[in-house]
Amino acid sequence: MLKTLDRYIIRKYLTTFFFLAMIFTLIAMVIDFSEKIDDYLEDDIPMHSMLFDYYLNYIPYINGLLWPLFSLIAVIFFTSRMAYNSEIISIFNAGASFYRTMVPYLVGASIIAGLHFVGNHFIIPEGNKDRIHFENTYIWKHNFENRTKDIHMFLDDSTKIYIRRYSPADTTCYDFSIERIIKDELVSKLTAARAKWNGKKKKWTISNYRIRNINGRKESLIKGEKIDSTLKVTPGDLARRDNLKEAMTTPELLQFIENEQKRGVGNFQKFEVERHRRSADPFSIFILTMIGMAVASRKVRGGMGFHLLLGAVLGGAFIFLSKFSTTFSVNAGLPPHIGVWVPNIIFLFITVILLFRAQK
Repeated sequence: MLKTLDRYIIRKYLTTFFFLAMIFTLIAMVIDFSEKIDDYLEDDIPMHSMLFDYYLNYIPYINGLLWPLFSLIAVIFFTSRMAYNSEIISIFNAGASFYRTMVPYLVGASIIAGLHFVGNHFIIPEGNKDRIHFENTYIWKHNFENRTKDIHMFLDDSTKIYIRRYSPADTTCYDFSIERIIKDELVSKLTAARAKWNGKKKKWTISNYRIRNINGRKESLIKGEKIDSTLKVTPGDLARRDNLKEAMTTPELLQFIENEQKRGVGNFQKFEVERHRRSADPFSIFILTMIGMAVASRKVRGGMGFHLLLGAVLGGAFIFLSKFSTTFSVNAGLPPHIGVWVPNIIFLFITVILLFRAQK
Protein backbone atom coordinates (compact mmCIF):
# COMPACT_ATOMS: atom_id res chain seq x y z
CA MET A 1 0.00 0.00 0.00
CA LEU A 2 1.35 3.40 -1.00
CA LYS A 3 1.31 5.95 1.78
CA THR A 4 0.97 9.73 1.60
CA LEU A 5 4.74 10.16 1.55
CA ASP A 6 5.07 7.61 -1.27
CA ARG A 7 2.51 9.44 -3.41
CA TYR A 8 4.27 12.73 -2.65
CA ILE A 9 7.64 11.42 -3.91
CA ILE A 10 6.10 9.68 -6.95
CA ARG A 11 4.27 12.88 -7.91
CA LYS A 12 7.47 14.91 -7.58
CA TYR A 13 9.41 12.35 -9.63
CA LEU A 14 6.91 12.16 -12.50
CA THR A 15 6.16 15.90 -12.70
CA THR A 16 9.87 16.77 -12.68
CA PHE A 17 10.65 14.05 -15.21
CA PHE A 18 7.99 15.03 -17.73
CA PHE A 19 8.75 18.73 -17.30
CA LEU A 20 12.41 18.04 -18.15
CA ALA A 21 11.35 15.86 -21.08
CA MET A 22 9.18 18.67 -22.45
CA ILE A 23 11.92 21.31 -22.08
CA PHE A 24 14.68 19.17 -23.62
CA THR A 25 12.38 18.03 -26.43
CA LEU A 26 11.71 21.65 -27.41
CA ILE A 27 15.43 22.40 -27.30
CA ALA A 28 16.22 19.31 -29.41
CA MET A 29 13.58 20.27 -31.99
CA VAL A 30 14.97 23.82 -32.28
CA ILE A 31 18.51 22.47 -32.74
CA ASP A 32 17.35 19.90 -35.29
CA PHE A 33 15.39 22.54 -37.23
CA SER A 34 18.38 24.89 -37.32
CA GLU A 35 20.61 22.09 -38.66
CA LYS A 36 18.18 21.12 -41.43
CA ILE A 37 16.76 24.51 -42.44
CA ASP A 38 19.01 24.73 -45.52
CA ASP A 39 17.67 21.39 -46.78
CA TYR A 40 14.10 22.50 -46.09
CA LEU A 41 14.54 25.69 -48.11
CA GLU A 42 16.45 23.99 -50.92
CA ASP A 43 13.86 21.27 -51.59
CA ASP A 44 10.75 23.38 -50.90
CA ILE A 45 9.38 20.72 -48.54
CA PRO A 46 5.61 20.80 -47.86
CA MET A 47 4.87 22.26 -44.42
CA HIS A 48 2.29 19.56 -43.64
CA SER A 49 4.81 16.80 -44.34
CA MET A 50 7.48 18.51 -42.23
CA LEU A 51 5.19 18.99 -39.23
CA PHE A 52 3.20 15.75 -39.21
CA ASP A 53 5.45 13.20 -40.94
CA TYR A 54 8.71 14.36 -39.37
CA TYR A 55 8.43 16.48 -36.22
CA LEU A 56 5.35 14.80 -34.81
CA ASN A 57 7.29 11.51 -34.91
CA TYR A 58 10.57 13.15 -33.92
CA ILE A 59 9.16 13.83 -30.43
CA PRO A 60 8.85 10.15 -29.34
CA TYR A 61 12.11 9.30 -31.15
CA ILE A 62 14.27 11.82 -29.26
CA ASN A 63 12.54 10.99 -25.97
CA GLY A 64 13.23 7.30 -26.51
CA LEU A 65 16.94 8.09 -26.65
CA LEU A 66 17.07 10.45 -23.67
CA TRP A 67 14.56 9.12 -21.11
CA PRO A 68 17.22 7.24 -19.06
CA LEU A 69 19.25 10.44 -18.76
CA PHE A 70 16.11 12.44 -17.92
CA SER A 71 15.35 10.02 -15.08
CA LEU A 72 18.77 10.61 -13.54
CA ILE A 73 18.51 14.41 -13.81
CA ALA A 74 14.93 14.45 -12.50
CA VAL A 75 15.75 12.35 -9.42
CA ILE A 76 18.82 14.42 -8.60
CA PHE A 77 16.90 17.67 -9.13
CA PHE A 78 13.95 17.07 -6.81
CA THR A 79 15.81 14.89 -4.28
CA SER A 80 18.55 17.49 -3.90
CA ARG A 81 15.89 20.14 -3.25
CA MET A 82 14.27 17.88 -0.64
CA ALA A 83 17.66 17.35 1.03
CA TYR A 84 18.36 21.10 1.00
CA ASN A 85 15.00 21.74 2.67
CA SER A 86 15.80 19.03 5.26
CA GLU A 87 12.86 16.90 4.05
CA ILE A 88 15.05 13.81 3.67
CA ILE A 89 16.34 14.15 7.24
CA SER A 90 12.75 14.58 8.48
CA ILE A 91 11.71 11.40 6.68
CA PHE A 92 14.54 9.46 8.35
CA ASN A 93 13.76 11.00 11.76
CA ALA A 94 10.14 9.90 11.37
CA GLY A 95 11.35 6.30 11.36
CA ALA A 96 11.44 5.55 7.62
CA SER A 97 14.57 3.67 6.54
CA PHE A 98 16.63 4.62 3.52
CA TYR A 99 15.58 1.51 1.61
CA ARG A 100 11.89 2.00 2.45
CA THR A 101 12.18 5.56 1.15
CA MET A 102 13.54 4.14 -2.08
CA VAL A 103 10.24 2.32 -2.78
CA PRO A 104 8.36 5.31 -4.31
CA TYR A 105 11.43 6.08 -6.42
CA LEU A 106 11.31 2.57 -7.86
CA VAL A 107 7.55 2.82 -8.40
CA GLY A 108 8.06 6.02 -10.38
CA ALA A 109 10.92 4.38 -12.29
CA SER A 110 8.63 1.40 -13.06
CA ILE A 111 6.02 3.68 -14.62
CA ILE A 112 8.61 5.46 -16.79
CA ALA A 113 10.45 2.24 -17.69
CA GLY A 114 7.17 0.51 -18.63
CA LEU A 115 6.23 3.35 -20.98
CA HIS A 116 9.75 3.37 -22.36
CA PHE A 117 9.73 -0.41 -22.94
CA VAL A 118 6.45 -0.35 -24.89
CA GLY A 119 7.58 2.74 -26.81
CA ASN A 120 10.95 1.25 -27.77
CA HIS A 121 9.51 -2.02 -29.03
CA PHE A 122 6.33 -0.84 -30.78
CA ILE A 123 5.30 2.84 -30.72
CA ILE A 124 8.55 4.61 -31.64
CA PRO A 125 9.42 2.25 -34.56
CA GLU A 126 5.94 2.78 -36.04
CA GLY A 127 6.42 6.54 -35.90
CA ASN A 128 9.93 6.18 -37.31
CA LYS A 129 8.51 4.73 -40.52
CA ASP A 130 7.17 8.15 -41.54
CA ARG A 131 10.05 10.09 -39.97
CA ILE A 132 12.74 8.04 -41.69
CA HIS A 133 10.88 8.10 -45.00
CA PHE A 134 10.87 11.91 -44.75
CA GLU A 135 14.60 12.01 -43.89
CA ASN A 136 15.56 9.61 -46.68
CA THR A 137 13.49 11.56 -49.20
CA TYR A 138 14.60 15.09 -48.36
CA ILE A 139 17.63 15.02 -46.03
CA TRP A 140 19.77 11.87 -46.20
CA LYS A 141 19.32 11.01 -49.87
CA HIS A 142 22.48 8.89 -50.02
CA ASN A 143 22.28 7.31 -46.59
CA PHE A 144 23.09 3.76 -47.73
CA GLU A 145 25.05 0.92 -46.21
CA ASN A 146 26.49 -0.78 -49.28
CA ARG A 147 27.82 -4.28 -49.69
CA THR A 148 29.94 -3.98 -52.80
CA LYS A 149 32.58 -6.75 -52.78
CA ASP A 150 32.66 -10.52 -52.33
CA ILE A 151 29.00 -10.94 -51.42
CA HIS A 152 27.89 -14.43 -50.36
CA MET A 153 24.18 -14.95 -49.71
CA PHE A 154 21.75 -17.86 -49.39
CA LEU A 155 18.40 -17.31 -51.11
CA ASP A 156 16.95 -20.47 -49.58
CA ASP A 157 18.19 -23.74 -48.11
CA SER A 158 19.56 -24.96 -51.44
CA THR A 159 20.41 -21.80 -53.45
CA LYS A 160 23.45 -19.61 -52.92
CA ILE A 161 24.63 -16.59 -54.88
CA TYR A 162 28.03 -14.96 -55.13
CA ILE A 163 28.81 -11.46 -56.39
CA ARG A 164 32.41 -10.38 -56.78
CA ARG A 165 31.51 -6.70 -57.15
CA TYR A 166 28.25 -4.76 -56.92
CA SER A 167 27.77 -1.21 -58.23
CA PRO A 168 24.95 0.62 -56.37
CA ALA A 169 25.05 3.50 -58.87
CA ASP A 170 23.66 1.42 -61.75
CA THR A 171 22.45 -1.65 -59.74
CA THR A 172 24.76 -4.02 -61.59
CA CYS A 173 26.48 -7.15 -60.28
CA TYR A 174 29.78 -8.22 -61.86
CA ASP A 175 31.13 -11.80 -61.89
CA PHE A 176 27.82 -13.21 -60.76
CA SER A 177 27.08 -16.87 -59.92
CA ILE A 178 24.18 -18.98 -58.61
CA GLU A 179 24.76 -22.42 -57.10
CA ARG A 180 22.04 -24.95 -56.40
CA ILE A 181 23.01 -27.63 -53.88
CA ILE A 182 20.83 -30.57 -52.87
CA LYS A 183 21.95 -33.01 -50.16
CA ASP A 184 25.45 -31.52 -50.13
CA GLU A 185 25.84 -32.11 -53.87
CA LEU A 186 26.12 -29.42 -56.53
CA VAL A 187 23.33 -29.97 -59.11
CA SER A 188 23.60 -26.74 -61.13
CA LYS A 189 25.70 -23.61 -61.35
CA LEU A 190 25.08 -20.43 -63.29
CA THR A 191 27.96 -18.03 -63.93
CA ALA A 192 27.65 -14.70 -65.71
CA ALA A 193 29.72 -11.65 -66.50
CA ARG A 194 27.08 -9.40 -65.01
CA ALA A 195 23.50 -9.13 -63.80
CA LYS A 196 21.59 -5.83 -63.94
CA TRP A 197 18.38 -4.98 -62.08
CA ASN A 198 15.40 -4.14 -64.29
CA GLY A 199 13.16 -1.92 -62.18
CA LYS A 200 10.15 -2.11 -64.50
CA LYS A 201 10.11 -5.90 -64.69
CA LYS A 202 11.34 -6.38 -61.10
CA LYS A 203 13.82 -8.91 -62.46
CA TRP A 204 17.56 -9.33 -62.93
CA THR A 205 18.80 -9.35 -66.52
CA ILE A 206 21.75 -11.76 -66.64
CA SER A 207 24.25 -11.27 -69.50
CA ASN A 208 26.82 -13.68 -71.00
CA TYR A 209 25.78 -16.59 -68.86
CA ARG A 210 26.77 -20.28 -68.65
CA ILE A 211 24.59 -22.85 -66.90
CA ARG A 212 26.21 -26.13 -65.88
CA ASN A 213 23.72 -28.88 -64.91
CA ILE A 214 24.97 -31.96 -63.09
CA ASN A 215 23.00 -35.21 -62.82
CA GLY A 216 25.20 -37.84 -61.25
CA ARG A 217 28.03 -38.40 -63.72
CA LYS A 218 26.20 -36.64 -66.53
CA GLU A 219 26.74 -32.96 -67.18
CA SER A 220 25.27 -30.48 -69.64
CA LEU A 221 26.25 -26.93 -70.49
CA ILE A 222 23.97 -24.12 -71.67
CA LYS A 223 25.27 -20.79 -72.91
CA GLY A 224 23.44 -17.60 -73.77
CA GLU A 225 23.67 -13.83 -74.09
CA LYS A 226 20.74 -12.68 -71.94
CA ILE A 227 18.17 -14.18 -69.61
CA ASP A 228 15.74 -12.73 -67.08
CA SER A 229 15.76 -14.23 -63.60
CA THR A 230 13.32 -13.74 -60.68
CA LEU A 231 15.78 -14.16 -57.83
CA LYS A 232 14.63 -13.66 -54.24
CA VAL A 233 16.97 -10.72 -53.85
CA THR A 234 16.64 -7.04 -54.74
CA PRO A 235 19.06 -4.10 -54.80
CA GLY A 236 17.64 -3.16 -51.41
CA ASP A 237 19.21 -6.31 -49.97
CA LEU A 238 22.61 -5.22 -51.25
CA ALA A 239 22.38 -1.48 -50.52
CA ARG A 240 20.05 -0.74 -47.64
CA ARG A 241 19.47 2.38 -45.59
CA ASP A 242 21.62 2.82 -42.48
CA ASN A 243 18.56 3.76 -40.40
CA LEU A 244 16.41 0.83 -41.56
CA LYS A 245 16.56 -0.85 -38.13
CA GLU A 246 14.91 2.12 -36.42
CA ALA A 247 11.75 1.75 -38.53
CA MET A 248 11.06 -1.87 -37.54
CA THR A 249 8.96 -2.95 -34.60
CA THR A 250 10.60 -5.69 -32.56
CA PRO A 251 8.60 -8.54 -34.21
CA GLU A 252 9.61 -7.15 -37.62
CA LEU A 253 13.21 -6.82 -36.45
CA LEU A 254 13.31 -10.42 -35.24
CA GLN A 255 11.89 -11.64 -38.56
CA PHE A 256 14.47 -9.58 -40.47
CA ILE A 257 17.35 -11.01 -38.41
CA GLU A 258 16.06 -14.55 -38.96
CA ASN A 259 15.88 -13.97 -42.72
CA GLU A 260 19.41 -12.54 -42.77
CA GLN A 261 20.71 -15.57 -40.85
CA LYS A 262 19.04 -17.94 -43.31
CA ARG A 263 20.69 -16.09 -46.18
CA GLY A 264 24.08 -16.46 -44.53
CA VAL A 265 24.56 -12.70 -44.33
CA GLY A 266 26.99 -11.87 -41.57
CA ASN A 267 26.55 -8.11 -41.17
CA PHE A 268 23.35 -7.94 -39.10
CA GLN A 269 25.10 -7.07 -35.82
CA LYS A 270 23.63 -3.56 -35.87
CA PHE A 271 20.16 -5.06 -35.87
CA GLU A 272 20.99 -7.39 -32.97
CA VAL A 273 22.37 -4.42 -31.03
CA GLU A 274 19.17 -2.47 -31.70
CA ARG A 275 17.05 -5.41 -30.50
CA HIS A 276 18.87 -5.66 -27.17
CA ARG A 277 19.10 -1.88 -26.72
CA ARG A 278 15.32 -1.60 -26.71
CA SER A 279 15.16 -3.71 -23.53
CA ALA A 280 18.39 -2.50 -21.90
CA ASP A 281 17.47 1.21 -21.96
CA PRO A 282 14.30 0.82 -19.84
CA PHE A 283 16.25 -1.30 -17.34
CA SER A 284 18.88 1.45 -17.05
CA ILE A 285 16.15 3.79 -15.75
CA PHE A 286 16.01 1.75 -12.53
CA ILE A 287 19.81 1.91 -12.14
CA LEU A 288 20.06 5.65 -12.81
CA THR A 289 17.11 6.33 -10.49
CA MET A 290 18.86 4.57 -7.60
CA ILE A 291 22.13 6.34 -8.40
CA GLY A 292 20.34 9.69 -8.40
CA MET A 293 18.72 9.03 -5.04
CA ALA A 294 21.96 7.79 -3.44
CA VAL A 295 23.87 10.85 -4.68
CA ALA A 296 21.29 13.58 -3.98
CA SER A 297 19.82 12.43 -0.66
CA ARG A 298 22.86 13.69 1.25
CA LYS A 299 22.85 17.38 2.17
CA VAL A 300 26.18 18.92 1.12
CA ARG A 301 27.64 22.41 0.92
CA GLY A 302 27.50 22.56 -2.86
CA GLY A 303 23.77 21.86 -2.74
CA MET A 304 21.88 21.21 -5.94
CA GLY A 305 24.71 22.52 -8.13
CA PHE A 306 27.14 19.90 -6.83
CA HIS A 307 24.56 17.14 -7.17
CA LEU A 308 23.69 18.13 -10.75
CA LEU A 309 27.38 18.29 -11.66
CA LEU A 310 27.97 14.83 -10.23
CA GLY A 311 24.85 13.56 -12.03
CA ALA A 312 26.07 15.03 -15.33
CA VAL A 313 29.43 13.30 -14.89
CA LEU A 314 27.79 9.95 -14.13
CA GLY A 315 25.31 10.35 -16.98
CA GLY A 316 28.08 11.28 -19.40
CA ALA A 317 30.14 8.28 -18.29
CA PHE A 318 27.16 5.98 -18.77
CA ILE A 319 26.49 7.29 -22.31
CA PHE A 320 30.19 7.07 -23.24
CA LEU A 321 30.45 3.50 -21.98
CA SER A 322 27.25 2.55 -23.85
CA LYS A 323 28.53 3.95 -27.15
CA PHE A 324 31.95 2.40 -26.61
CA SER A 325 30.64 -1.10 -25.92
CA THR A 326 28.06 -1.08 -28.74
CA THR A 327 30.77 0.04 -31.18
CA PHE A 328 32.77 -3.02 -30.15
CA SER A 329 29.72 -5.19 -30.81
CA VAL A 330 29.22 -3.79 -34.31
CA ASN A 331 32.85 -3.61 -35.44
CA ALA A 332 34.98 -5.84 -33.21
CA GLY A 333 32.96 -9.04 -32.87
CA LEU A 334 31.77 -8.56 -29.29
CA PRO A 335 28.42 -10.40 -28.85
CA PRO A 336 25.60 -7.82 -29.15
CA HIS A 337 23.88 -8.79 -25.90
CA ILE A 338 27.14 -8.35 -23.99
CA GLY A 339 27.96 -5.05 -25.65
CA VAL A 340 24.53 -3.62 -24.87
CA TRP A 341 24.20 -4.90 -21.29
CA VAL A 342 27.77 -4.31 -20.06
CA PRO A 343 27.13 -0.63 -19.15
CA ASN A 344 24.10 -1.64 -17.07
CA ILE A 345 26.09 -4.35 -15.31
CA ILE A 346 29.01 -2.04 -14.52
CA PHE A 347 26.75 0.75 -13.29
CA LEU A 348 24.76 -1.74 -11.24
CA PHE A 349 27.93 -2.41 -9.23
CA ILE A 350 28.48 1.35 -8.92
CA THR A 351 24.89 1.67 -7.71
CA VAL A 352 25.43 -0.95 -5.00
CA ILE A 353 28.52 0.93 -3.76
CA LEU A 354 26.72 4.29 -3.75
CA LEU A 355 23.70 2.85 -1.93
CA PHE A 356 25.96 1.23 0.66
CA ARG A 357 27.69 4.58 1.30
CA ALA A 358 24.56 6.75 1.10
CA GLN A 359 23.30 8.75 4.05
CA LYS A 360 20.93 6.57 6.08
